[in-house]
Amino acid sequence: MDVEYAREVLAIEARAIQRLADRIDGSFAAAVKLILECRGRVVVTGMGKPGLIGQKISATLASTGTPSYSLHPAEALHGDLGRITKEDVVLVLSNSGETEEIVRLIPPVRKIGAKIAAITGKGDSTLGRHADVLLDMGSIEEACPLGLAPTTSTTAMLALGDALALAVQKERKLTPEEYAFYHPGGSLGRRLLRVDEIMRKGGRSATLAAERTVKDAILAMTEARAGAVSVVDPDGRIVGILTDGDFRRHMTKDARLDTPLSSVMTKRPTTIAPGHLAVEAMRLMGERKFNQLPVVDDDGRPIGLVDGQDLLAIGII
Repeated sequence: MDVEYAREVLAIEARAIQRLADRIDGSFAAAVKLILECRGRVVVTGMGKPGLIGQKISATLASTGTPSYSLHPAEALHGDLGRITKEDVVLVLSNSGETEEIVRLIPPVRKIGAKIAAITGKGDSTLGRHADVLLDMGSIEEACPLGLAPTTSTTAMLALGDALALAVQKERKLTPEEYAFYHPGGSLGRRLLRVDEIMRKGGRSATLAAERTVKDAILAMTEARAGAVSVVDPDGRIVGILTDGDFRRHMTKDARLDTPLSSVMTKRPTTIAPGHLAVEAMRLMGERKFNQLPVVDDDGRPIGLVDGQDLLAIGII
């Protein structure tokens, strides 16, 4: 294995990205502005390897707050042009700027009325000349031993696409909460889930008046498939909680099922508001060693229940 050659490949690509940084100018700012002002979607397209790079750029745009999808140029020429609207920006990737499918795509996109932003290595190409905004990478030496396979050029495209997407994200002032919205399955998304997004509510959150009985509570918990029932006063405000653990402890004392909840409930239970983070609910439950946490509104009325099993299921615990 030629280790030195592998190092040279990386060095060639690193130099290309560094040179690319020196080419960032007003055209880049214009591209950012074009995307920020786009009222439709950013449609990213490219043929062959640039198309694969375009898929990643589109995914980065979408995950950072800019609606986007990737479009294969050949499929576009066979019916998928209908996906493009005049409100869109079409981001086109082609190192030569003369790829047949790309050149053929330009007239119908112009007819539709969408704007064209181009990433190419040849600013004087057909693509470069017809773009509303041109990001010219300049002449790039491919790392391929034959100088033919798209390698350095696609690396540069990817880096420039990342810079573009992240510059747009920065201008949008995307918050961690907004970012998490686009990544609900990720660790950040889970950490930023609110209590109202994960709590049990409606029929899955049992609530009973204090004068109701232990038997009523067991039936209510069974119907709700929950591990606790919130106990409320005549005004609907929470005054206690009875968990399945409380019930078992109660029954070991030869107590009766017709005992009022007010006699056996845990009074002044710990509660949480719906706008708090789910991780705060997890912390409270861990510190105080219980698995059920009532969620109450500003008036102290129960509106839901956080269950430890649910926190485990969504990966917060």
